[in-house]
Amino acid sequence: MRPSVRKSVFVGIAGLSLAGTVAGCAPSATPAVPAATSDSTSGATTAPSGTASSPASSASLYQDGTYSADGTYVSPNGTETVGVELTLAAGTVTAVNITQHPSNPNTRKFQGEFAGGIAAQVVGKSIDELNVSKVAGSSLTSGGFNQALDKIKAEAQ
Repeated sequence: MRPSVRKSVFVGIAGLSLAGTVAGCAPSATPAVPAATSDSTSGATTAPSGTASSPASSASLYQDGTYSADGTYVSPNGTETVGVELTLAAGTVTAVNITQHPSNPNTRKFQGEFAGGIAAQVVGKSIDELNVSKVAGSSLTSGGFNQALDKIKAEAQ
């Protein structure tokens, strides 16, 4: 299978998977909430816990702090590395810093452009909403950024 066809198939499957996930999250018209129950041995009453999650509870999946990771990507010059440092507060990016690891002048140029424009795209956003594709004319560096972002998410949980 040609790479472009394989990518299209993968994107289609991912889209269907996402659609199924979103459809499964739709609230029902009349949510069933169990009544409070009492424990006959202790006499304690237990209130039902809600199953719906709020944006605030999903943000609590990540510990506040500053995290860093390196991500790699392939450029015409070979494999490149970019360092990413994110500061999180309540699951929201409050600061970003890019450490450039260029192997040649062309990479230095694109990583520099990426570093100069990334804050405008990620600061103030939930870490779960981030998926950078192109920043300030640099499209390959974003692959390394997204890879580092995945590592940071895993570390921050």
